[in-house]
Amino acid sequence: MVFKTALRKEIEAHRDDLLALSARIHAHPETAFEEHRAAAWCAELLAAQGFDVTMPAYGLDTAMSATVGSGPVTVALVCEYDALPGLGHACGHNLIAAAGIGAALALAPYADELGLTVRVLGTPAEERGAGKALLIEAGAFDGVDAAMMVHPCPFELADFRSFALGTLSVTYKGKSAHPSLNPYEGRNAADALTVAQVALGLLRQQLPPQWRVHGITTAAGTAPNAIPDRATAEYEIRALAAEDLRELRERVENCFRAGALATGCDVTLERPEPDYLDFRGDPELIALWKANAQTLGRAEPVEREPFACTDMGNVSHLVPSIHPVLDISGGACGPHEAQFAAAAVSPAAEQALLDGALGMAWTAADLALARLAAATSS
Repeated sequence: MVFKTALRKEIEAHRDDLLALSARIHAHPETAFEEHRAAAWCAELLAAQGFDVTMPAYGLDTAMSATVGSGPVTVALVCEYDALPGLGHACGHNLIAAAGIGAALALAPYADELGLTVRVLGTPAEERGAGKALLIEAGAFDGVDAAMMVHPCPFELADFRSFALGTLSVTYKGKSAHPSLNPYEGRNAADALTVAQVALGLLRQQLPPQWRVHGITTAAGTAPNAIPDRATAEYEIRALAAEDLRELRERVENCFRAGALATGCDVTLERPEPDYLDFRGDPELIALWKANAQTLGRAEPVEREPFACTDMGNVSHLVPSIHPVLDISGGACGPHEAQFAAAAVSPAAEQALLDGALGMAWTAADLALARLAAATSS
């Protein structure tokens, strides 16, 4: 309890800086891999408080890493800060970044005493690009004992779960010809895509309810008096688990191969980004978070089936992780809605930011002290 009181005082001491950081990131939205200002602002605040800061980090221009303490338990505090194209911070990543920074600032003076090494990771491109998957490959989470972040939403949720998600870029190449003079010499790329879409529509009848296939056509010809020699599409697939995603991808790709085979076109299938794996929360960390959120006076958490995708899922397959959800809108609007961008700088959002920062700091301290007690008793 002594540590928890001290950590609360640290959050209060940094309150103005944290709220200002959140507001600044919100006012200057930057999309995936373009978050130069947001990353720099986070790095500057940590450097001013004695953190060992590296930016750029792990081969990504807008990734940031900062550490303090040298204890045996390493906790990664994850800061997302990318915005949505056209919607700004309608997913509230300004709050995620500031909450992670806040938890780190609270823990910094007590890290060694608690037995902690605090690692702050600025992780670009959550909305598109799977930045955390790239950071995992580069070693950003090596040696981490626990990873955590909080996310704004229209409800409270402690045991967050997500879909696994994969992306697919499709390109058909055919042969152009005049549709009246010599259509038999053409190979219609748009028809290839139509065949594939019909196949996908029939496939959906045989898919489990939790599996999803959805996408858009991005090109299918330029004029009605020329047989299209090129057609393209962008698709996403979702499943409850990464293992299911692999099977779903193969079945979906076969539908696109069928379009090529039926029309005599060539098809290229590419993954524009790494797969997003399903999030799997750690029971010990979830229990610690629940107790701390209750102490903070947060609303009773609800239970929800998976409803989103996040590259934090990739982290959770590697490191014990939590991803609590905090209510900032009272159910009036949700992520990826224009109204949610306004909610992300509301008084409720500011309170969620401060509660999230303190809740993560308390949870990290609880974990470190539990590990210390276990080591002492053994």
